Amino acid sequence: MSHPFLIKDIAFQAGLSVATVDRVLNGRDGVRQHTRRRVEQAIAELERQSTQIGLAGRKLTLDLVMEAPARFSGMVRAALEAEMPSLAPAVFRARYHLAEQMGPAAMAALLERITRRGSDGVLLKAPDVPEVAAAVTGLIAAGIPVITLVTDLPFSGRTAYVGMDNRAAGETAAYLAGHWLGPEPAQILVTLSSSRFRGEEEREIAFRRAIREHYPHLGLVEISEGFGIDGATGDLVIRALREEPGICAVYSIGGGNRAVLEAFARLRKTCRFFLAHDLDGDNLRLLREGHIDIVLHHDLRQDMHAACRQIMIEARLLPSAARPGLTSSVQLVTRYNMPTEPLLVD
Repeated sequence: MSHPFLIKDIAFQAGLSVATVDRVLNGRDGVRQHTRRRVEQAIAELERQSTQIGLAGRKLTLDLVMEAPARFSGMVRAALEAEMPSLAPAVFRARYHLAEQMGPAAMAALLERITRRGSDGVLLKAPDVPEVAAAVTGLIAAGIPVITLVTDLPFSGRTAYVGMDNRAAGETAAYLAGHWLGPEPAQILVTLSSSRFRGEEEREIAFRRAIREHYPHLGLVEISEGFGIDGATGDLVIRALREEPGICAVYSIGGGNRAVLEAFARLRKTCRFFLAHDLDGDNLRLLREGHIDIVLHHDLRQDMHAACRQIMIEARLLPSAARPGLTSSVQLVTRYNMPTEPLLVD
């Protein structure tokens, strides 16, 4: 396994002992395949962050922890790595713990391992459940700042929240749907990845309240627990379309949009209006093809920059007066104003 890195650096990145990494690199027996993959992943992460090597400044290590579809966590990782070289006076290294599904117990155990191992900061997208909130409280008690991303854990003692104003996003979605669909009665399918994520719940609550107040002729049908994964989401959509034949529009909060559209096509249903979140690769293609009408997006690089600056403030590398704005503005993207920044399609 060819690489230019010190074994101790690989071990630090992988969260393994030096002895274990040495066994992997020298092809010795008695190492689980999962451990070998973790070492390979750590080397790949170090290679991607190699531009940081040689930069002058205090070294800070971040842990990016996300339960999210790979298409979204990949975007966040790319945004973070694009911002890290510009974050003087610190030099950041990131370790990644990304999973499409992770139960509350597994998430809490991961955060407890980070607490024991140590970190200069955790960037976290996680469900708002008691086990996770308690683990975040433990990180804070150990002096490790926690910045929640996209979805908040407000009662955990976390350091700050960075991301979109989710209530404003839900209200904006209602405004767009109401004007697009017009005065005739219609049913809107609202899709969440999981009700455990506070950010998605805030979007749905604001959307439902605005629809009820301003567009009472529009009905809502909600599905959840597909986790933004195509197979599970598609099955839920097919069931909803069969039970509610009047559905003719979608507000996709939780993703899996190609599967949502395939479900409409399979049952020969027309979708008059499709509103989604985030400019991942799937949504860019669907926008370009005219299958999605509008995407509500926020600047992930701005979010990562703000989160890292907050970590620098906590590390006393920046004065508290340098505290960045932590709430992202909602951007409306159509097929006619799609950005060309390649970072967005990683």
